[in-house]
Amino acid sequence: MQSKGFSVEWLQELKRKNDLVSIASNYLRLEQKGRRFWACCPFHNEKTPSFSINAEDGIYYCFGCKESGDVIKFVEKMENIEFYDAVKFLADKAGMQVPDLKPTEEVTKRQKFKERLLSALDYAYKHYQENLYGKDAVVAQNYIKMRKFTRRELEDFKIGYSKDWTDIVTYLHGKGFSDNELVSAGICGQKNGRVFDVLANRLVFPIFNAFNECIGFSARALEKTDFAKYKNTAETLVFQKGKIVFSINLLKKYKQQHGLDNIILVEGQMDVIAMHKGGFKQTVACMGTALTKDHVSELKRYSNNIVLCFDNDGAGEKATLRAIEMFRGENVDLKVVKLSGGKDPDEVLNNLGAEKLQEMIDNAIPYMQFLMEYNLKNFDLSKPEQKGKFVKAVLMEIKKLESESAQEPYLEKLREITNIPIEVLRRDLGTSVQIKNVPKVDASMVTQENNKAELFILASMLHHKDYVNKNIDYHKLLEGNERYLDIIDKNMPLSSLFDFEETANDQMLMNMVNFNFSLFQGVEERYFNECLVMVAEEKWRKMQRELNEKFKTCEDLNERKEIAKELGKLAVYLKTKNLEVFYVRR
Repeated sequence: MQSKGFSVEWLQELKRKNDLVSIASNYLRLEQKGRRFWACCPFHNEKTPSFSINAEDGIYYCFGCKESGDVIKFVEKMENIEFYDAVKFLADKAGMQVPDLKPTEEVTKRQKFKERLLSALDYAYKHYQENLYGKDAVVAQNYIKMRKFTRRELEDFKIGYSKDWTDIVTYLHGKGFSDNELVSAGICGQKNGRVFDVLANRLVFPIFNAFNECIGFSARALEKTDFAKYKNTAETLVFQKGKIVFSINLLKKYKQQHGLDNIILVEGQMDVIAMHKGGFKQTVACMGTALTKDHVSELKRYSNNIVLCFDNDGAGEKATLRAIEMFRGENVDLKVVKLSGGKDPDEVLNNLGAEKLQEMIDNAIPYMQFLMEYNLKNFDLSKPEQKGKFVKAVLMEIKKLESESAQEPYLEKLREITNIPIEVLRRDLGTSVQIKNVPKVDASMVTQENNKAELFILASMLHHKDYVNKNIDYHKLLEGNERYLDIIDKNMPLSSLFDFEETANDQMLMNMVNFNFSLFQGVEERYFNECLVMVAEEKWRKMQRELNEKFKTCEDLNERKEIAKELGKLAVYLKTKNLEVFYVRR
């Protein structure tokens, strides 16, 4: 069995020789309490330790930001490196030889082609850079002066110039690159058998990934044109707009040198450059596309504190709303800057200066407050119907928050705005209904696709709890959860689950791995048995509904008798709550 190219056995040996507690102690101040070690989380800002290491299983979990993993993932995040580099880092530390991976011929061919494209892009951006300082780049140089870019911005962002349709083609041909490679890299286009520079006569902004490799370009027209003002590299093997964060390489460097309190997200690359010029080095942007989950994942690698600083117009407002939806449920501290004195960060800096913009960033509001204010603008609360629509819209947003403690301040705020009694708002929200005598599961641990009872059962089985009823056929009881039951049946060490891409990215599985059993201290066995009954009852009721529908339309008398017989059995099951029907057949 292979895991990301390595055998499970080899990775387990690597982890055994690189104890997570020992590795983490090089980065964190750990304190032992019982069987666990605790520290302030390195992945989000906090004063009270919520980062916990389970030394026995070799895994960590933060009860604040929900980050979890094994020693390999810990090194990945602390060093901002990829899986293979983290493996090599730990292997060197343990004096272990990293096994030779033998990729397929297809993988080798693809990797070599990718390296050729990256090489072509590297040559291209450096050539464009040289062009900017030539005698025939006056139009680009004038634009640079007009934007007040200093030599620092030109060097940091490697800004260049494409002077015509053929210069880069001739240059890269001279370096041994084929037409196919130039087109595949996104540098050139092809028409009527002729290859041409797709960025011709434009100011060029190279796009770098987190490893400082040029993967594509964005370019701005400098004179009036019938084409778009901005043009990005087309999707290629190395460039996918939905994953690329502009200036991520500089963000990574800044974090390594100075640390990172937050990330400022703006709309475009010109705003990023202006912000860097103004001293806001933690600023990045997406590449001419709406924010995606891939962007969110990339940003979370560097900070869980995100500040949205989009344009002060209708389009910027819509972009903010879309970004909020992407970040929702991602365990980040998300705030929104209310810009004034300009339509975008660049204008604000020019009109009011960096100090004033810093003040606006310091006063950024929580995203829920932004949503409330946004909805408040769209409804007239003096009209009862409009007031009702406003309350409904805001309650829908509040309901998406992960816990009642997070919801409560905004219910209070909604009460202040509308003068509607708090109990009425709570009832409308649905938070007043509680199951008595049963501890609540942290809502962030429950996915929409799996109810809390199933999660508790599966987590208990994964963690080999003594109270798990071994008479039950869980494949029969928990239909739809075969994947997780198969993983449990394999009886792998918990840390091994992080070695598989398809499992490490599975939120339900991670909820099982990191389940907080302390919420159920003293009642685990009772609650487990109640969960078994809850799941069984839901199955029986579903069967009941289906049989009742079938009974209504069935005309065959004998079949109706059989259906009635089955309905009778289900009625008995529901009354007695006898789970023997789910017992393993011996």
